[in-house]
Formats: sequence, C-alpha cells, structure tokens
Amino acid sequence: MNEIVIETENLTKRYGDVLAVDHLNLKIRAGEVFGVLGPNGSGKTTTILMLLGLTEPTDGWARVLGFDPMRQPLEVKSRVGYLPDQVGFYDELTARENLAYTAKLNGLARPVAQRRISDALERMGLADVADRRVGTFSRGMRQRLGVAEILLKHPQVIILDEPTLGLDPEAAREFLQIIRAFKEEKITVLLSSHLLHQVQAICDRVGLFHQGRMVLEGTVRELARQVLGGAYRVHVRAVGPDLSEALRKIPGAVNVTMLDSNFYRVEAQEDLRAEVARVAVQAGAKLLSLGLEEPSLDEVYTRYFQDLTPFPSPSEG
Repeated sequence: MNEIVIETENLTKRYGDVLAVDHLNLKIRAGEVFGVLGPNGSGKTTTILMLLGLTEPTDGWARVLGFDPMRQPLEVKSRVGYLPDQVGFYDELTARENLAYTAKLNGLARPVAQRRISDALERMGLADVADRRVGTFSRGMRQRLGVAEILLKHPQVIILDEPTLGLDPEAAREFLQIIRAFKEEKITVLLSSHLLHQVQAICDRVGLFHQGRMVLEGTVRELARQVLGGAYRVHVRAVGPDLSEALRKIPGAVNVTMLDSNFYRVEAQEDLRAEVARVAVQAGAKLLSLGLEEPSLDEVYTRYFQDLTPFPSPSEG
C-alpha cells in the first residue's frame, strides 16, 4: 500500500507579511492515519484549507488523490470528507433532514440517499435519535452526525480537525474507535489534534508543525530517536555489583542512568532487554525485574520545544 494520496511540494501560504505555511513537502499514503501536531498558529489549519481548495497557495502545489484542489475542487470534495472543529448543522432540522439536505447538495439520487443516510445513522449510533432536532444534540452527538455526513459520499480520504476537542473521555474513546474503523477500511485519515496521547494511540505517522514549517515527521519511535536520542528504555532492577559500565558497553545503548542503587535505565535505539539481562547475569548480579518503556509523544513534543536549535526543519535539507 504505497500509493500516495496526499502530496505537497513547497506548499506555501502568506497572509501579508505573515508566513502561515512555509514550503511544506508532505506525502501521505493510502490507508494511512497521519497526525498533524503543533501549537496554535503553526500552520495546521491553513494546510488543511489548501488541501481542500478553500484557500489558494501563494507558492508550491498540492495534490489530493491526484487532483489539484484549486483547479479541480469538485473532484476533491466528492472524494474527501472534512470534519472541522466546529460542525455546522441546521439546529431546527432533524438529524435525518440535515443529512438529506447534504445528500441533495451532493447530487445523490433519492433512493441512494435514503439508503446511505440510514446506513450512516446506524453506523454512528444515531438511528434512535434520527428524527430529533439537532439543536438538542450534545457536542459528541453532533460530532458523530458530522461523521455520518462524511460517510454519505463514501470518501477515500477523511480530514479531521480537532475532532475530540471538548468531548468527555467516553465520547473521545468512541471517536477513536471510529477512526480505527476507517483505518481497517483502508480510508486515509489526516488528523489534526492537540491531544498527543490520542494521536499516539491512533496514528501511523506524525508531522510536527512549528511557525509554518513541518519540523519533524515520522513514527513516534522515529521522532523519539531524533529528539530524545532513543526510542526504547529498558528498566532493569538487579542486586549485586554496579552494572553502569557494563550496560554502557552494550551496542545500541545510547545512555545509561542509575535511578537508585539497584535500578538502571538503558536508553537505546532498539529493544535490548535480552542483551541487558545477559550482561547483568554475566556480571554476577541477581536479576529482579526487567521492563520496557517506549517514550510518549508528549515527551517528544515537550523536549522539542524546550530546545529547538539542534533539530532543523527537514525542508532545509
């Protein structure tokens, strides 16, 4: 599954003197869930608007499913579903009536529209409230109705901008399950979110935006290697001689820290538990425990913004 469905080259957007997006080069593969992270004003939403053909690039280009969003907007809109952070519906209409209006705008024949509306409402758990006015819906219900609206067009790509913002934990968990289902159906998802633990739980790769540039890109493990120096942490507790020096000599060990007299942390580029255990036993120590921890996206994000200078943007290379 290597087909590129979203691609940009030197995509740039200026608003007067403000450089909102700075020479963005991005490739997202079919069926991938790609997370977009960054502080407010870092260029995430502007990038999404350019991908949807809702704002024109100042320079560079974008392609979505092979189409130019500015010159072929209908081709893009008919294949791409978009859920903004604030979903707009007609509050005085029912859920079913709102979807019927959307289906009509998309040119769906009435029998096709009725079938897809019923399927979408059922899938989103809204069948029992389909004939209630949307003005009575909670935020979580409105978000699910927004996804139902997306499903009417049987999209190949779905773009979600802060979809779980303001949802209670249970509604957010349900929404992540919805995204997992898209992934199983090989639908490509571009997810913009501030909630790092959710991004880590659901995304295949992540792009970190800062001041209009995508400064880091890759899996969480790849970002951990770049920013933290190691993608794995092996914790070992052993009684006996000091193991610090022996652990440092293990190939692939990036850093070794003695957390207390019998407890060590080995940061590494790969899972070194077997090698750590072997070295501890050979050194004459009694092994009490051995565990593996993978750094969180929150750690990567926090460390990066603590010290920007060692990590230049990929677009500079």
